[in-house]
Amino acid sequence: MKTAIITGGSRGIGEAMTLKLGEMGYNVVINYRSESSKALTEKLVATLSEKYGVEGYAVRADVSKYEDCGALVKAAVEKFGEKIDVLVNNAGITNNSPFCELSHDSYMAVIETNMLSAFHMCHFVVPYMVKANEGCVISTSSIGGLMGVANQADYCASKSGLIGMTRALAMEFGKQNIRFNCICPGMIWTDMLRGVNQDEVAALAQSIPAGKIGDVDDIANAMEFLIKDKYMTGQYVSPNGGIYMP
Repeated sequence: MKTAIITGGSRGIGEAMTLKLGEMGYNVVINYRSESSKALTEKLVATLSEKYGVEGYAVRADVSKYEDCGALVKAAVEKFGEKIDVLVNNAGITNNSPFCELSHDSYMAVIETNMLSAFHMCHFVVPYMVKANEGCVISTSSIGGLMGVANQADYCASKSGLIGMTRALAMEFGKQNIRFNCICPGMIWTDMLRGVNQDEVAALAQSIPAGKIGDVDDIANAMEFLIKDKYMTGQYVSPNGGIYMP
């Protein structure tokens, strides 16, 4: 049985990715950070078993912290063995704040959660992939990592950093059959988007060439493509309805 680790995998885009991994036949290790997320994650673990016949494993870990990332990977190895087939770095937060109003703690939280967590997870997981001479790492970036977004300096910086890390690691570990890619979603229907003014959301949707906002399954499908395409590395794919065309 194949093994995947996903961070931020219990809700929204992460939940869709977790379920897609289960559908693809992976045992899935999912982190959660707070007690409020524990029940949600354990419910998802049960769904993986009931719906796909694979095993899920919920581990409490704040992936913005290096030591917690180490503990998460250790728990995964102890549970499913040393062969880690897929790592999905999906944990992410945003402040959506004017730059001059950002505190040091608030922008560091975004950078540590969005970018450094991926760096930490790769630091612990990649040696196992080197040992196996294969592996796949996918990081969830954003169109915010490709273009400027007002009031999102810390978010954009963190998401751009993921792309830079991905390209460098793809260069370094290509000969060892380890692939690194990013997904850069555009506007996607999540609980956060459903909680804001829907008239404004509808107006924004009309600015998207596709004329609609994407679904979390669009991102999970992109993840599946990147896992299956063995010649794809050092790249980003951006399901965004055409709102950003480089």
